[in-house]
Amino acid sequence: ELQDELELGLSNEKPRNHLDMRNRLNSKGQREGKVIDYRVSELRVVELMDGLCEKMQDYTLQKMDSTRSLWVKVDNWDNLTANKQEARAYSNEITSYCGRLLEETEDELAELIKKGSVKVGGVSKVLCQDLTKHCTHSRNESNGDDDEVPDGEL
Repeated sequence: ELQDELELGLSNEKPRNHLDMRNRLNSKGQREGKVIDYRVSELRVVELMDGLCEKMQDYTLQKMDSTRSLWVKVDNWDNLTANKQEARAYSNEITSYCGRLLEETEDELAELIKKGSVKVGGVSKVLCQDLTKHCTHSRNESNGDDDEVPDGEL
């Protein structure tokens, strides 16, 4: 879900050159400004986080058995055999949750990304332990608390 999409964004990153912000000339004709390492830049944060919650529209909650439900990515909504209206409602729920979560944690997450603390394989720990206490280790069905993602995952 959210951590999966952020992991995917991190793993799909291409090596980038430093950002050359030296666009002014001083009185001696030399360029002034900074050269910023892309990996610690605001641009990288924006590119990683941009559209993250919109991607949650591709997820819905699927009942695995009488006690477990899991978030699954839907490749084709037309082929979905479950109740589409209910599936879309879950999709809207996780999208809205993502928005609230990022609103709460955006600044801290951005800083952790810039510091290099958010790495492929470690996104779940950062989101679930370092930034929020929304995750649980169980994958049980929703308890009706709208502030939580139904199966306890992000």
